[in-house]
Amino acid sequence: VRTYTVRQVDTERREIAIDFVVHGDQGVAAPWAAAVVPGQPAYLMGPSGAYAPDPEADWHLLAGDEAGLPAISAALEALPDDAVGMAFIEVAGPDDEVPLTAPTGVDVAWIHRGGRADLIGEDRAGDNAPLIDAVKSAHWLPGQVQVFIHGEAQAVMHNLRPYIRKERGVPAKWAASISGYWRRGRTEETFRQWKAELAKAESATTG
Repeated sequence: VRTYTVRQVDTERREIAIDFVVHGDQGVAAPWAAAVVPGQPAYLMGPSGAYAPDPEADWHLLAGDEAGLPAISAALEALPDDAVGMAFIEVAGPDDEVPLTAPTGVDVAWIHRGGRADLIGEDRAGDNAPLIDAVKSAHWLPGQVQVFIHGEAQAVMHNLRPYIRKERGVPAKWAASISGYWRRGRTEETFRQWKAELAKAESATTG
């Protein structure tokens, strides 16, 4: 089983669109996505996500990498036309930027790390991911923020989430959609195990 964000839904044509990050011939989903042909069957289950823009939010902060890009794209399109905020998206380089639809009041910044996230050196990944500095150095707008951050787990769970929840003091209600989608050096199965261990450790700390 592999988990992906539904990018678009066309109810009339009974079609859904899913974006894949293709990163070589390792793993299960990426090689399948690179080689799949029309008519080949796929089995789906879900959905499980529950994010929706809160009309009570004064502004919105969105951030992530290639893995989180489909979810960020859908979230930007779901924002009301008068929404205010900022989105930070980390990709390998300029060639990896894609067209996005966002309200005019939401600034979209592309952050270039200089290579594939799973292959680049530690000086540009994990605790040193450029996305972290981009978010932390951004001007914090007044009022209540709603946060939406998804990407590599070390950058998100060990750096950005503590920054949002502890340093910025954003209540859990407004920072409920922050999670790691993958982790360098781990398969989907070992990543799920790591997430379970992290949740258990956090529960023991807070409980």
